Amino acid sequence: MMKNYFKITTILFALVFGFTSCKKSYLDINENPNSATSSTPQLVLPALLNNMSSNFMTYFNYGGRIVGYMANAGGVSFVGSTTITYNFDSGSNTGLFTAAYSDLRSIQYLINTTTDAPQYALYNGVARILKSYYYQRLVDEYGDVPYTTALTGADNLTPKYDSQTAIYQSIVTELDAAIATLKANASSTTVTKLTVNGADIVFAGNVTKWIQFANNIKLRILTRAQSGSLASFVNTAFGTFSSEGFLLEDVLIQPGYVSTSARQNPVWDAYQSSYTGTITGTSYIPTTWMYSFYNGTKLTDAGRGVLTYRLFNAGTTPRGQLGAPNNPNSGGPNWYVGTGTGLNSTEAAGLLKSRVMGLCIFPASETYFLLAEAALNGRTLPGTALANFENGIRASYNYLAKTGTSTASQSATVLDNYLTAYKAANTTNANFNYLVNYNLATTNAQRLEAIITQKYIALNFIEGYEAWQEYKRTGYPRITGTTASTTFVSTESIAPTADRLPVRNLYPTTEYNLNPNVPPLSSINVFTTKVFWDNN
Repeated sequence: MMKNYFKITTILFALVFGFTSCKKSYLDINENPNSATSSTPQLVLPALLNNMSSNFMTYFNYGGRIVGYMANAGGVSFVGSTTITYNFDSGSNTGLFTAAYSDLRSIQYLINTTTDAPQYALYNGVARILKSYYYQRLVDEYGDVPYTTALTGADNLTPKYDSQTAIYQSIVTELDAAIATLKANASSTTVTKLTVNGADIVFAGNVTKWIQFANNIKLRILTRAQSGSLASFVNTAFGTFSSEGFLLEDVLIQPGYVSTSARQNPVWDAYQSSYTGTITGTSYIPTTWMYSFYNGTKLTDAGRGVLTYRLFNAGTTPRGQLGAPNNPNSGGPNWYVGTGTGLNSTEAAGLLKSRVMGLCIFPASETYFLLAEAALNGRTLPGTALANFENGIRASYNYLAKTGTSTASQSATVLDNYLTAYKAANTTNANFNYLVNYNLATTNAQRLEAIITQKYIALNFIEGYEAWQEYKRTGYPRITGTTASTTFVSTESIAPTADRLPVRNLYPTTEYNLNPNVPPLSSINVFTTKVFWDNN
C-alpha cells in the first residue's frame, strides 16, 4: 500500500481538511476538525507525515541561511531583503508559523478522532508526539503562541496566546502521556497496528522506536530549557525518561519517493534538480565560514568535507558570505555532494544521495550530542560525555557515508578509522584542537563549546533550524571576527546586537489582521525580545 500512498494524499487532505484560501490562513487552521468526515487514522497519518516532510523545507531553508550554512550566489540579488538585513517584519519567514499550524490542525484531528477510540490508541500516541515536536519548534522561534485554545476549530476562532514556559512544560507532559499510551497498547491484539495500509512511513510500525523518538524530543526540550526559569521543572523531568531509552539512529520520513515525478525527496528537488532534470539550488552557495570547519582554516576534516562539498579535494567549491555582492556564482550543477547533472545524476554517498532518499528530520548525531551535554551537566543518562561526543561524530560521518536508499551503517572499523584520522589531523591545532579532541578541553565551557560546535557541523545542510536555536542558546560556534571565515553574519546586517544577529521572528500579518489576542508589535523587537531559554 505504501506505493499507493501518494495517490491518496491530495484527495484525503482535500476531503478531510478542505482547501484553504490565502487570505484567511489562521482561521483555516482553526476550523472544527470534527466537522470533517470519517477518514480513518491509518489514512490520515501517512498523509500527515508526508505533508510534514514538505513543510520541513520551510525550516530547512530558513535555518540553513540564518545559521551560516548558505550564502547568496553571485548574480543573485537580495538587495533590501530581510534574508540578508535581518530586519524581519510580519511578512518575513511566515511559513515557520503557518506551516506548523497547518500540520498541527491535522495532528489535532488525529488526536480528536482517536481519543475515545481505544482501537486507535497507537495513532493517538504518535499524534501527541508529533504535536510536541511542532510546538517545540514554534516556541523556540516565537515564544508565546496559541496552544490551549488554538486547535479547537469553530469553537474559538481567536485563540489566546499561552505562556511559552507553560507550553514547554505541557508538551513534556504530552510526551509522557503519549509514551504511556504506546507502552500500554504496543502488544495489544485489539488495537489497529501502525502498519495497516503502510500508515507509518517513519518507523514501519515499530512502537518502541516511536517511544524512543519521544524520549529524543523530550531530551531536546529539557536541554534547551535547563538553565532558564524552568530549571527546577527540568531537573525533575530529567529523571522521568522512559526505560526504552533513546533512538540512536537517523529518523527518516520515507513515503516511497518516486524519481520520475514531482514526488521525489524535497531536499533533492530544491537543491539538486527537478524530476525533469532542471538544475535547482543555484541561488545559494556554501559559506566560507562553514567551509573553514573542513578545509583547515579552523578544522581539518577531509573525511566529511569530501562527503559534503563538490570539488572539495580540488578546493574549488564556490563559497562566500551572506549578503556579499561579490560572491562567486553557484558553478552548477549543485554545490553539495552528488554525482552527475540533472537526469544523469546517480546514487551517491553524501548529502544529496538520490532522488528517492528518505528525509532526515532528527539525525542520530544530534541525539548523541544531546546526551553528551547531559553527561557534562551530571545527568544520569546513558554514556559518558566523551563517549557520546565521539559517537556523535561517528554518527555524523555514518549518515554522510550512506548512499541513496541504503540504510546500512558503516562498519565500526570504518567509523573508528575516520574518527582516529580526524583527531590526528587536529591534534596540533592549538586554537581549536579541543573542538575535535574532547579530552584536550580544560574547562566545562570548552567542553560545551566542543559539543555544540560538533553538533553544528553534523547538522550542516541537514537541520539548520535546530543549529540556529542552539546558537541562540549557547553562542556556539564562536564568532571571532567580521571576515568571511570568522563570522556567518550577513554583511548587510542591521542588527544592533553584539553578534549582529536577530533573536526571533515576528508573528505573521494574518495574526495581526485576524486575532486580537496576538501580542502587540510594539512589545516585540526581533533583536532583543528573546525566548525564555535564550541566555546567550
